[in-house]
Amino acid sequence: MPTGILYVVATPIGNLDDITLRALSILRSVDVILCEDTRVTAKLLQHYQIQRSLLSYHQHSDRRKTKEIQALLEEGKNLALVTDAGTPGISDPGNVLVAHLIGNPQIQIIPIPGPSALITALSVSGLPTDKFLFLGFPPHKNKRQKFFKEVEQSSHTVVFYESGHRITRCLAELSALLHPNRQIVVCRELTKKFETIYRGTVAQLVAAAPDERGEFVVVVSPSAN
Repeated sequence: MPTGILYVVATPIGNLDDITLRALSILRSVDVILCEDTRVTAKLLQHYQIQRSLLSYHQHSDRRKTKEIQALLEEGKNLALVTDAGTPGISDPGNVLVAHLIGNPQIQIIPIPGPSALITALSVSGLPTDKFLFLGFPPHKNKRQKFFKEVEQSSHTVVFYESGHRITRCLAELSALLHPNRQIVVCRELTKKFETIYRGTVAQLVAAAPDERGEFVVVVSPSAN
């Protein structure tokens, strides 16, 4: 009975040198690479002179695409699942694919660990990390206030992602809820040329007016309550 392998491969969050030797070996050896955006993955592969067949798999992929991937694996093909940046399945639809394939005796699922924006931000936050709450991205509209209320009430360090065009709004929303002494770390463009890390109270960060270009990770200290 053919046994295909799905490798869940972490790729750089910015700096292309942040990829493991094992990840490169897997990307060179698989039959097909499943990509969130084939254009983004193509740049990474070109940098390392890797030529492989690419197949898109993202949040809008339907059940037909999932069945196509399953069929390839059942034929004995080896596939690598990558996201645009970081570890697949973390605030990423890769977890849906993995959940669908789990339990299929013809398929192995193997993690290839590496970069993760949330872990990178936590590592330089200086905040307690023995326990933390990861909340992904805040909702764009509905339940956004509920999201930030959860941040405000958490007795653990909180980490979440935010996009550049909403970071100013995000800090304003936190300012309206958080105790003035709560510490915040805002990481912009981690590992990239213009990486910037802002630290302080929410009022200090609002005053600092972070550059809105790029992607952000926000880390908030635990509530004292």
